[in-house]
Amino acid sequence: MEGFDWASISASLPFLMKGLSYTVQLTVVAAIGGTLWGILLALARLSGIAPLAWAAAAYVNLMRSVPLLLVIFWFYFLVPVILQSITGAAYPPKIGPDRSAYVTFILFEGAYFCEIVRAGIQSIPKGQLGAAYAIGLNYAQAMRLIILPQALRNMLPVLLTQTIVLFQDVSLVALLNVTDLVGAAVKIAQRDSRLVEMYTLVAVVYFVLSYALSLAVKALNRRIAIIR
Repeated sequence: MEGFDWASISASLPFLMKGLSYTVQLTVVAAIGGTLWGILLALARLSGIAPLAWAAAAYVNLMRSVPLLLVIFWFYFLVPVILQSITGAAYPPKIGPDRSAYVTFILFEGAYFCEIVRAGIQSIPKGQLGAAYAIGLNYAQAMRLIILPQALRNMLPVLLTQTIVLFQDVSLVALLNVTDLVGAAVKIAQRDSRLVEMYTLVAVVYFVLSYALSLAVKALNRRIAIIR
């Protein structure tokens, strides 16, 4: 640690905080968007409409079978080419790294959130859905008013745990030259030749935040656990 430059860390904190802000923002947007998309996919998978259930299952299995990094690159590099061929434009449209990151993470995480939501819905006794039909509710009303609120309680800790994984996965957007926490650290490390200091700091930040969030999830799980 004799050559460890603590001053470089303090001098770089404003830029690193900007990168951390982007990481948190992308995590929150992707978690909310992925959850909403996951709910739609879960409802489609559980529906009695065979083509819809098959399409949702195929989408989920595809997304869960390929690396996130590949999906990021695929969307960023190939989707503009596909759109160009469809629209007949002279040049591929510029999606941009930021838009690619948001869309990719929502679409990718939606597959994982789908399985969490589906398991939460299936944890509710089927008799409750029959009771909802008995009092005159249709399928959509039963899901919105009775099934989903109860399922949310069961799946909330798992959703939050997946969000912690998402928070760590956001670091992959640095490969698109996006200034998230890792991207900011990479730029500072290359500029000042302080790789050890920057990467150590990023590792500490990820550990502290992820561990603190995991403890919060455990506390929440104990608080909302249903005693059976």
